[in-house]
Parts: sequence; structure tokens; C-alpha cells
Amino acid sequence: MYKADENRYEKMTYNRCGKSGLLLPAVSLGLWHNFGDTGNYQNMKDMCHTAFDNGITHFDLANNYGPAPGSAETNFGKILKEDFSAYRDEMIISTKAGYDMWPGPYGNWGSRKYLISSLDQSLKRLGLEYVDIFYHHRMDPETPLEETMGALEQIVRSGKALYVGLSNYDGATLEKASEILEDRHVPFVINQNRYNIFDRIIEKNGLKMTAKRLDKGIICFSPLAQGMLTDRYLNGIPEDSRIRTDGRFLKENQVSDKLDKVRKLNDIAVKRGQTLAEMALSWILHDGIVTSVLIGASRPSQILDNIKALENTAFSQDELNEIDSLSI
Repeated sequence: MYKADENRYEKMTYNRCGKSGLLLPAVSLGLWHNFGDTGNYQNMKDMCHTAFDNGITHFDLANNYGPAPGSAETNFGKILKEDFSAYRDEMIISTKAGYDMWPGPYGNWGSRKYLISSLDQSLKRLGLEYVDIFYHHRMDPETPLEETMGALEQIVRSGKALYVGLSNYDGATLEKASEILEDRHVPFVINQNRYNIFDRIIEKNGLKMTAKRLDKGIICFSPLAQGMLTDRYLNGIPEDSRIRTDGRFLKENQVSDKLDKVRKLNDIAVKRGQTLAEMALSWILHDGIVTSVLIGASRPSQILDNIKALENTAFSQDELNEIDSLSI
């Protein structure tokens, strides 16, 4: 039977999520990859154990994570029941709805019908009465923002989520949504967006600074640019890499186009006494605006390696300038 490491909370940094009472670990575990039906179940358990034993209390899912869609929630639900039932109140579990999940006009986007139905399905798969954070997963150009935010309000009022978040929103829409949720006294505390050295969209679309001004948290996914910001591709593309086995998210030409910059970034990391991955993660956290970094993993050792980024999140201005020059 699994028993958590008694010293787990001494191994992690916890950051306040905006002006809320919620603290999140600086490193959180995302279940986007490797927790679906194509993954190894024992390896999933080992990764969750390693994460929790090292103070990672936050586990992030979505209704469509798999493959197949829903299977990551189902598998994590089994792990919760088998190993973590005694620790539920020490965990932050989040899920989302917004992308295509089932056929027909009610299985996508941001209608009240879809969001509430999707969360009900997610709770069944997870075996939970509530999630800690429920996100709307992407902006909906057709559904009125008031309806989507009203659905989030109803979800909190019903006790099915403690907090709500927004994912893949831009700064302007975030501000409008925040006004609606604040008027309705809904605990909106966090934004989830893609962010890494190569992807600065949240800087360009106003999300990062708007979140800071509104005192909302930010949690970032794809911090390693699907593996580009690691030593994985410094000497070519391995045959067992994600590019070879699953080319949906990272293409060979993307790596080749940025390989020279990746190698120069690696040189900066070496001078800092870090791996490239450690530096890429610590860079996201360096200015204190981002609350938590969402890592993915295919094995427990990757989780331990990524946590090492917290040992040095300070950068000189020269380092930041050099990194900026390589990100464009």
C-alpha cells in the first residue's frame, strides 16, 4: 500500500494563486500525455507517487486528455481510489472543458449545457464529488461570455468545483470575464496558457500583464516546447522521440529550424550550472508572475529532474537579454 513521504512538503516551493487563499506548488504535474489508454498503468502510478512524494500536490487534467478522450481521467481516478484516497484533502485536482468531446452541437465550446454536462462526466470518471479547479478550456467566439461565466458560477454554487479558471484566453477577454465573475462573487483564481522561451503569446496578447494587474494566478503548460527546450534534440532526433512516435505536437522541421538557438540556450544553461530543461523552467518562474509550471513526464526520473529547476530561478539582466535575443 502506498504511503506518502513524510518530508514531502519540505521539498517544494508553494506560491499564492493571485490574491486568493490557494497555494499551488511551483511545479505541477499535467496529465495531457502518457496517462491515456496507450500508457503503462504502473508507470502512471509511479509518476504520481514520485510527484506527491516531492511536494507536487497539483494534478491537472481535462475531459479530452487521453487517448482516448476521457481515459486520463479514468486512469487517474483509479490511482486516486487505490493509492490517494487518504490524501484527497492534500491534493489540488483540476479538469477542463472546452474542446471537442462528443458528437453533436452540445459536446464542444462554452455553452452552459456543455460545461455542466462535461464536468458531471469528468467527476464520474475521476470518482470524485468535486474538483478543486474547473477551467473553461478555450474562448468561445459564439456563446455569450455571460453564459459561459454563468455556467462556471452554477458549477461552484453546486459544490462541484471550489475554484474556477480560464484557459487559452487573451488579456482583453480575461478582463471582461473577470469582471463578470467578480460581480457574481465567483472564485476565479487562475489562468492556464502555453508559455515558454520560444512561445511568448501571453506577453503579446496582454494575458500575462492583465493577470498580474488583476491579481490572478497563471499556470503554464508546454514549458519545454514539447521537448525542444531539453537536451533531447541537441545531437539529432532519436528514433524513440515523440517526433517519431507521435508527430501531432512537434514536427521535425520545427526542431531543425530552431536547433542553432537551442544549442546557444544550452550554452547559457551550462554556464548557470543547469540543464537546458532546468533553465527553461526556472526562466518561466523568475519574475514571480507565473504561479506554477505544468510539467509533463513519461517516467518518474523526469519529474525529479524538473523539480531541480527550483534550486536557481534568479537570472542576471545579461542572461535575460541573451535569452530574449534567441527567442525571436
